[in-house]
Order: sequence, then C-alpha cells, then structure tokens
Amino acid sequence: MNVQKNNNKDKLAFQKLIAAFGVILFIGKLIAWKLTSSDAVFSDAMESIVNVISAFMGLYSLYLAAKPKDEDHPYGHGKVEFVTSGIEGALIAIAGIMIIYEGINSLITGKILQKLDWGIAIIAATAVINYLLGYISIKKGKQENSHVLISSGKHLQSDTITTLGVVISLVVVYFTKIYWLDSVVALFFGFYIIIIGYKIIRKSLSGIMDEQDPDLLNQIIKVLENNRRTEWIDVHNMKIQQFGANLHIDAHITLPWYYSLRDAHNEMEKMIILLAKNTKRSIEFNFHMDDCKPISCPICQIADCPVRERDFVKRVTWTPENVTCVDKHTAEE
Repeated sequence: MNVQKNNNKDKLAFQKLIAAFGVILFIGKLIAWKLTSSDAVFSDAMESIVNVISAFMGLYSLYLAAKPKDEDHPYGHGKVEFVTSGIEGALIAIAGIMIIYEGINSLITGKILQKLDWGIAIIAATAVINYLLGYISIKKGKQENSHVLISSGKHLQSDTITTLGVVISLVVVYFTKIYWLDSVVALFFGFYIIIIGYKIIRKSLSGIMDEQDPDLLNQIIKVLENNRRTEWIDVHNMKIQQFGANLHIDAHITLPWYYSLRDAHNEMEKMIILLAKNTKRSIEFNFHMDDCKPISCPICQIADCPVRERDFVKRVTWTPENVTCVDKHTAEE
C-alpha cells in the first residue's frame, strides 16, 4: 500500500530560488575581490562557485526525485537526493581546502589590500542574504524531509560563517593595517568548512547504505504503542528505508488466526492509515500478516478470545529494540 504526499513542486521552486541567488551572490563577491585584491575575499568567491554548482545539482536531483516509479526504478528516484547531497558535502570540503591554500599563500607572499570599505559592505550583505536563505532552506527541508534542501541550507550557513570571518578580518585590517590577519581567519574557517562537509557526506552515506534512523524509528514505534489495538497482538521485524523524502516500511503484524482474510486485511489497513496520518511523508508499506500461535497467548490482550490456549501473562511494550527483532514477542521478554 502506498500513501503519497506530494510536495515536490514547492521544493523545486525553492531550489530554483537558491540557485538564482547563488549566481547573484557569486557575482557580488567577484566585484568585492576586484575592488579589494583580498585573497580571503577571493577564496570566499571561490566557495560561492561551489554554492552555485551545488544549487543546480540540488535542483536536478529534486527533479529526478519527483519522477514517478518506472520499470528500472521500482522504488522511485528518491535515492538521488542522498547522492547529490554527498557530492555537495565533498564540494564543501574542497572549498575548505581552497580557503586554507589561499590563506597560507597570502601569509607567505603578503598583500596590501585596498578599498576595504566597499569590500566590507558588499561581503557583509552577501553574508546576511546567505544566512537567511540557509535558515529558510533548512527549515523547509526538515518540514518536507528533503536532504537536498537541508544540505543546501547547511552549505549556505557554513558559507555565511566563512564570509563573516572574511568581514571581520577586513574590518580589523581596515583599522590596524595588519594585512596577514585576514589570512589567519580564513585558515580557521577553512578547517570549519571541511568539518561541515564531512558531516554532510556522512549523513548522505548513511541514507545510501540504509542506515537505521533512530529518531524516525522511535517516532514510528511511539505512534504504534500509543494507539495500539488489542487485535494487534504483535509487530516485529520492522525495517524502514528512506528514498529521498519518501519512506518504505516493511513489518510483520500478528493477528488472530481465526480472522477471515477480509478482517485481517482491515486490521492491517488500520495500522497503515494510523502511521500515514502521523507521518508527514509519502510512505510505501509492505506488511506481512502472521497468524497467532499458542506462544502468543500469554501476551495477547483479547479478553474474550474464543480459542485461547494459555493464560494472559503481561502486555509487552513495543520498543525499537523488540519491534525490529526478527522473532515474535513472548512473555519472557
């Protein structure tokens, strides 16, 4: 069963906005570099090239992720978000290396900066715009579970940090005439950028490798535990895969063996509808229905069960540990 929640158009529109602003801000930083001859400003402008490339990559990945399933991609194209997000993280790390290189080069060669007042004004303006775009992108990405928008937002905000470093160094140099200070600040933020890039790469790889998301799993289990029906004797062997903003959930649900196929299917659908209503994502479900065995009697809460073979012992609380377990639950847990 597949429950779709389509928000791809909004994500595409916002990513287009990010791409457009990326080009404008890059041009602004190039103008500031021409005016000041600052290597720190130049490295910041080079990082903006990464912003532009990443924005258009993100735009393309969202376009692919929005495409429907086909014969070659039975689970859809959502995984591409993890791939492009990982590439973006690598580009961020490369930008950090570029900043470090330029900073070291400036310390060795030395440069006299000029027209710093204009450079400070232009670069400060780009920092403010970048931060606001990044904040909105992360917020929207979390709302719509888009790794592309989240990584784009983090990239923009990391760019803001380095840009502020450049602004601070330019202000200090403007008043002190100590020209090597902007290179030292650039070195510091170059290392910071590399760390940000690594974290984005790590997050992308976890999605590609279907690494379990503890927060998401806890959310799903909490919904089931707080709304469980007595007919749902057991839920186990649950697995959750992420395809971009979409989810695929596999699980086994144990129901009374004497239920008709229609009754059992209706109970399964109640669980599916419950999860769909409490998850702001498109979900594809693949539930396997198990019939109850005598070992399930001690945890079965159906008080008037007509075929009970063993006495009820206790209610098993569903947790991420036992719901993901391959075997059915027992009273010995």
